[in-house]
Amino acid sequence: MQPAESIPSAIVSRVAQRVAGRPWTPPAYWLTRFVILRLIGVVYGVAFLVSAHQGGPLFGQQGLLPADLYMERLVGVYGSRWEACLHVPSLFWLHFSDAAVRIVAWSGVALSALVVAGWANAVIMLVLWALYMSIINIGQLWYGYGWEIQLLETGMLGVFLCPLWDARPFPRTPPPTVIIWLFRWLGFRVMLGAGLIKLRGDSCWRELTCLVHHYETQPIPNPLSRWIHFQPVWIHKLGALFNHFVELIAPWFAFGPRHVRHVAGCFLVAFQLALIASGNLSFLNWVTLVPMLACFDDSWWRRLLPRRLVAAQERAVLRARPSRLQTGVVLAYATLVAVLSVGPVKNMLSPRQAMNRSFDRLSLVNTYGAFGSVGDVRREIVFEGTDEDILTGATVWNPYAFKAKPGDPMRRPRVISPYQLRVDWQIWFAAMSTPQAYPWTIHFVWKLLHNDPGALSLLAGNPFPDRPPRHVRAVLYEYRFAPADDPTGAWWQRTVLGLWLPPLASGQPALREFIRANGWEPDDAGP
Repeated sequence: MQPAESIPSAIVSRVAQRVAGRPWTPPAYWLTRFVILRLIGVVYGVAFLVSAHQGGPLFGQQGLLPADLYMERLVGVYGSRWEACLHVPSLFWLHFSDAAVRIVAWSGVALSALVVAGWANAVIMLVLWALYMSIINIGQLWYGYGWEIQLLETGMLGVFLCPLWDARPFPRTPPPTVIIWLFRWLGFRVMLGAGLIKLRGDSCWRELTCLVHHYETQPIPNPLSRWIHFQPVWIHKLGALFNHFVELIAPWFAFGPRHVRHVAGCFLVAFQLALIASGNLSFLNWVTLVPMLACFDDSWWRRLLPRRLVAAQERAVLRARPSRLQTGVVLAYATLVAVLSVGPVKNMLSPRQAMNRSFDRLSLVNTYGAFGSVGDVRREIVFEGTDEDILTGATVWNPYAFKAKPGDPMRRPRVISPYQLRVDWQIWFAAMSTPQAYPWTIHFVWKLLHNDPGALSLLAGNPFPDRPPRHVRAVLYEYRFAPADDPTGAWWQRTVLGLWLPPLASGQPALREFIRANGWEPDDAGP
C-alpha cells in the first residue's frame, strides 16, 4: 500500500497528467526578466533624453522655473539644506548647474542604452533610479506626472530583478519569482486605481460617453486620433466598456494559474498598445507595459522570441546557481513593499481617492490613476507677437507654433510618444485656467520678448528671427477636429474665445517688477 503522506502528491500528479498531459513544473522567468529589463531600459532612455534636451530651458539656471530657486525655497521650508535633502532627495543638492543637469541626463541615456543592449545588474539599475529621482525631485510641475513616480517604482523593482554584479543578459542567478509577483502587484494597482478613479471621477465614464470627447480633447492627439474621434457613438461606448473590463476585472486574473494569467496579460498588453496608437501620452503606456509583461512566463516567450535567445535561456537554466544573499534581500524588500502598500490600498478603497501620489519619500510604492475626468471642449492658447510699437485694430500678429500641440489648423498632428514635449503638455493644462494659476507663462512671454534661445528651443520656430517682438499676447481658442472630407484640407476648426493674456511689452514696469520679484531675472536685466 502507498504511504499516506504521498497520497496527495500522487493525486496532484495524476490530475496534472490528465489535464496537461505531463507533470506540472513551476514557471520559469528567465526570458521574462530579459524582456522586462530591456523595456525598462527603453523607457529610462526616453525619459533621460527628454531631460537632456529640455532640462535647461525648463528648470535650468535660466529656465522657466529655475531649480536653484526652488531648492532655496525648500531650504527655507525645512530649515536647512540637509533636512531639505532628506525630504526631497536629489543628487543635485551636492551641486546644481546646467552642466550638472546635462551630465546626469546624458549619463542616464548612456546607461539606459547599456540596459537595452542586454547588460544590466543591480548597480546599473540603482544608478539609473537615483539619477532619475534626482531630476524628478527638482523638476517641479514639469515632472508632476504620475508616470514619473511609476517609472521610479518600476525601476526599483528592476534593481532587485538583477544580480548585484553579473550584467550578462542571462546571468547565473535565477530571476526572483517574488519580484515577478511584485511587478504584477504594481500592474494591479496601476490598472485598478485608474479604473476606480474613472468611476468616481466623472459621470461620463459611468454613462460610457467619455470616449466621445477624449480623442479630441486629450493633451496631444496624433493623426489617428481624428479618425477614431469620428467613429459612431456606439463604438465609443463599447470602448469605454472595454476600458472598464481591462482596468477593473482583468488585473485580478494576473495572479491566477498560467493559462488564465496569459489571457489576462494579453488583454492588458493589448489595451496599452491601443492607447499608444490613439494618442501621445508620453511614456505612460510604455512604462505600464512593463508590469503587464510579468503575466507571461518563459513558456509563452519561447513561442515569440528568436531561437538564439531561447537557446541562451536553456543554457542559463543548466548553469543556474541561486544566491542566498539575493533571496534574503528580495524577501526583505518584498516585506517593505507590503508595509508601504497599506497607504495606496487605503487610497484606492477611499471614496476620496487621489490620483498619482507617492506615499514615501523615495516613491517606492505609489497610487496611480489617469483621466479621472474628460473635458468635452478643447481650449488652446496661441502666443502671438508683433514688431509694431503702437497697437491698433489693424496690428498684424504673428503666432508662435509649439512643436506638437494644435496651433495652425492646417498642420497635421504629430506622433511623438513615448517622447514628451513638456511645455506643450503644460500649455494644455494652462488653457483650462488663468495666467494667475500658471505664472510661469508670464516668464515665458518675457523670454519671447527677449528672443531667449532656451525658450525658443521649446517651440517649432521663431517668427521674429531678426529682432525680438515689441509685444506678445496670448489668445484663447476653442478647437474641434475638422472632418476628414473638409474641403480646405484642415485638421482643425477653431473659434476665438478672447484674450487669455493681454499684450505685454518688455518695458512695462509691472511686468519687469513681476519678473524680478520672482527672481527670474537679475536686477540689471535689460529692457
